[in-house]
Amino acid sequence: MKNLNKTLSALLISSSLLSPLLYADTATLQKRLVERMPGLTVDDIKPSKVDGLYEVLSGANIFYASDDGKYLIQGRMIDLIAKKDLTESRLGLVKADLINAVPKSELITFKAPIEKYKIYVFTDIDCGYCRKLHKELDSYLAEGISINYLFYPRAGKDSSAYDKAVSVWCADDKQAALTIAKTGKGTLETKTCVNPVEKHMALGESLGVRGTPMMITPKGTIFPGYMPAKKLAEALATD
Repeated sequence: MKNLNKTLSALLISSSLLSPLLYADTATLQKRLVERMPGLTVDDIKPSKVDGLYEVLSGANIFYASDDGKYLIQGRMIDLIAKKDLTESRLGLVKADLINAVPKSELITFKAPIEKYKIYVFTDIDCGYCRKLHKELDSYLAEGISINYLFYPRAGKDSSAYDKAVSVWCADDKQAALTIAKTGKGTLETKTCVNPVEKHMALGESLGVRGTPMMITPKGTIFPGYMPAKKLAEALATD
């Protein structure tokens, strides 16, 4: 997706690559876009609010394609009358669908005694601010915020952070193992098993994770970086 975004930064595909065929249906348009851009995964395509432009959904990214298939546009669609970012509104729904589709069985959850809110957190065990957040876990739980962890080792699969994530997931007590890994108080036993770490990483890429921790609400609102418990509770109250 990173390479794709670089390609799309020019905002359009040269018209010389595509025939002037007018597309009779979205399936035909989707087929031609994928033919001309093999790196583009199209999850959905439908008419946009602007005549002649189609909304192209690719993971948690939205592009716009002209109805004749000549142009692919990367950018924001703004309703100047309603003063509304139509792209951002749509992206929020897309991101919400993606994060809420993660099975509970693929999360490490610390549930608040009296749950008011829940947040999904992409975490890297070796990340300083990720460790700070976890050390303050009790304050988040006290604010009624349940924490659902997903792994995003920033150094990639061939890293100690990835190996630690797998060991945590494969531990008999995942919560305790995660706390040991993040605080260094105790010894994390090295283990391997079937795990969702790579799946978490792929989802993080789709959602645009650029650093950790990255928090996302069930409504698809993203809070990049560390945020103290009280400030996060205030933000969640208005989400």
